[in-house]
Amino acid sequence: MTYLRGLLVLSGLLTVVELNLPDVAIAAPKPSRTAAKQKAVHTTAIDTALRYAKALANGDKITAGQLDFACQYNLVRTPAAKGKASVAKEPSYDDCWKTLTAGHAPFLNRSDIGMDILWPSTGPLVFYGDTLPSAQASAFVMDLLGTSPPGTGLDLAVTGNRTIPNGSFRLKPNGKVLGVPTTLVELTVQYHDLLTSPIAYGPGTVQWTSTIKRERRAIKSITTQWVVFSGLRPHGFPRNTAVVHLPLDTKSDAPGIVPERIPFITERSRALPDSIVWWKPTDQPGTLTAAAARAASFPELRDRVALLNRILLIDPQQTEALTVLTKNLYTVLLQDAARNHKLLIKDPALSQTVNEFYWTIAAASDRLDLSLGMEVGGFSEPTSADLLYRLLPALQMLAHTHPEQLENRFRLGMAYRWNNDQVPMIQTFEALVNDIPADRQNAKTEALLQLAWSRINKVAWNRILHDPDSVRAYDDAKASLELAQRPLDKFLAEYAMAYSMLFMPNYEDKGQMLHHLTEAKRWFDDIPGKDDEVWRYFLHRELLKAVLDADPIFQPILATAEQPSR
Repeated sequence: MTYLRGLLVLSGLLTVVELNLPDVAIAAPKPSRTAAKQKAVHTTAIDTALRYAKALANGDKITAGQLDFACQYNLVRTPAAKGKASVAKEPSYDDCWKTLTAGHAPFLNRSDIGMDILWPSTGPLVFYGDTLPSAQASAFVMDLLGTSPPGTGLDLAVTGNRTIPNGSFRLKPNGKVLGVPTTLVELTVQYHDLLTSPIAYGPGTVQWTSTIKRERRAIKSITTQWVVFSGLRPHGFPRNTAVVHLPLDTKSDAPGIVPERIPFITERSRALPDSIVWWKPTDQPGTLTAAAARAASFPELRDRVALLNRILLIDPQQTEALTVLTKNLYTVLLQDAARNHKLLIKDPALSQTVNEFYWTIAAASDRLDLSLGMEVGGFSEPTSADLLYRLLPALQMLAHTHPEQLENRFRLGMAYRWNNDQVPMIQTFEALVNDIPADRQNAKTEALLQLAWSRINKVAWNRILHDPDSVRAYDDAKASLELAQRPLDKFLAEYAMAYSMLFMPNYEDKGQMLHHLTEAKRWFDDIPGKDDEVWRYFLHRELLKAVLDADPIFQPILATAEQPSR
């Protein structure tokens, strides 16, 4: 008890002393030499990584070689010959550069298929594909991206750094293992030009089948990490820091033995795929609009499509690009038809009608030109099928964003028909018939006629003679005839009615078919710029020609298409 009381008294005295001590300023602990040294190491490593990446972007072979560990390691292992003025002039820097950039080749290998070409249409296009996660860090700052032309360059910003376990290496076989401080430096690469920045597959895309086209997107920025060694000078290196970009190519001492990794590191210089920032429509909308206008002026279709595809990667709804692309592809597709049927037609309206009719008939017969793409067929140039495959999604988007533009919806319906998309090719024209007001008589006439042909093509391809769509097609063509004002429209309506009768259930009224063909010829003769070769072409199409040749009742109409004797 006495002992406890003594402790309490002593505690109280100490408290009194503490409370009565004068205020004294307590000095903050000085940073240790180790912390200051580590900070200096990080600063130097950051500067080395930044200078190294900039040298790669500028194509500076000497600076890149001087700051590259593998290059310097080889110089240390093989000292320069006496009499050399300086290490910087060593011819090995060219070899170092070749080694550094050899891994870039797969990302510059163009594989333009059909109408999927991307801008720049000629020269290098940087596309990382499925190998982005395994790509070396220099692939994201290669000189093709960092200089102008073709692009306007890139910016580099330090966004992080940290110490990682020491790297290690030997300078001699079976020699001492040397460990050096190692820093991981993160540099974010910002690309200036959305029209020439590198391309990669969109997030979450998977190659399910070879026929599925995967989403591609343009990269705006990406973060890269660089491994930097410090403390190299004591081991004979000319500089104290260097970037470990690629491992050295080593060989094992004996067969079956795994070669030694030089250097040994826990991280590697690479990009961080999850850090990608994609170009968005709101980033540079003015640039996209100006690029669409520029594309329209290019003389070559390849260049036009390439630049328009690049614009639509960034903004799939960019109206100007969609408009230019669809007009160009549709025009070239009709030009392909003209080359195939070989008719020389001077009248523009009649020429377009014949070209569209060519693909309509082809879609319900062999379809070869409309289904065999460049890649599948092994061709060196895009085919008509490639034009159609690229045209369809662009027209779909334009019809979705601007349904008031009827011309695009007409083209979409015909493109569906040529692609044998039976449900949408009918639905598209049914919607047009309903949406077009009565006062737009010519447009309504055209919609009814195209609806008739979509139904005809469905029945012709399916070969189901009792399909009610053959009767509906006749009725649509008849309704079109009642509204038609121009001789060309009247001719096409009468012809469609005759053609639809080929598939009528229990068809026996051949005289009615002859009547429609006779009326079609009468209206054809009133078309400005008519050509007898064109009439002969219509009368000799596919199943119609077979039916006409099989029955003497049609001899009078066949006589109208006979070649004049010379």
